[in-house]
Amino acid sequence: MFRPTQALTIDNAATVLDVGLQAIAAGQSELDLAGLTAIDSSAVAVLLAWQRAARKLGKPLTFLHLPPNLQSLVHLYGVDPFLADTFSADPAHH
Repeated sequence: MFRPTQALTIDNAATVLDVGLQAIAAGQSELDLAGLTAIDSSAVAVLLAWQRAARKLGKPLTFLHLPPNLQSLVHLYGVDPFLADTFSADPAHH
């Protein structure tokens, strides 16, 4: 399972995006976000890009352990309806 760690910010968003896209292309269907401790708005763009890539490949995608600060940004930018089907159904995960 792909688990980005520590930061997902503008400084490393392109790299984390690429690694996640490779994981999705390799068949990973769950991305565990519990290790993210620093995020900014670029993290929201990365989530959307991962979701688009999975849908384009016809593969399911689930984000596990969405950090509260990332959940807040997703809501702030109004993209939660676009990502709702990718969040873990377990409320403890977000």
